[in-house]
Amino acid sequence: MVNKTQLQLRHGTKDIIYYMQDESSPPTAAQLRYILLHNAIPFIGFGFLDNAIMIAAGTQIELSIGLTLGISTMAAAALGNLVSDLAGLGLAGYVEALAARLGMQIPDLAPKQVDMWQTRVTSHMGKAIGIAIGCILGMFPLLFLSDDEEEKEEKKTKNHPNSD
Repeated sequence: MVNKTQLQLRHGTKDIIYYMQDESSPPTAAQLRYILLHNAIPFIGFGFLDNAIMIAAGTQIELSIGLTLGISTMAAAALGNLVSDLAGLGLAGYVEALAARLGMQIPDLAPKQVDMWQTRVTSHMGKAIGIAIGCILGMFPLLFLSDDEEEKEEKKTKNHPNSD
């Protein structure tokens, strides 16, 4: 149940009645949806950039430094993750500016509502959903990478057409 406070203003000869949400009442469902969306959008960008840069950098590290130094694929992936994290530090401001350009205003909540568990859980859910979507979208560099094992199998099949 949402507690509401009634505010009555005189405007000319008409009384205008506003209902303001009480500070102690939990955020409405619409406010919670907006909080989730407000937190998800920038994290889609973060997840996308993080994964895309990590995959591209890890691949290049494996194909260059990895072959020269003989490091494992996992070590190359870890170094790609390092490059991605460092790039994320530099790109964070740009991602947030882009999200602000989309017109996402800070949710209009009372200070007590910001600290309520519903708001915190919804905010974290939005961030988690955003990161998950962004990371999945950020896997697009994998579409351009060929799998060496698949190529070897195809060559084997072409050389021996009767083998199944």
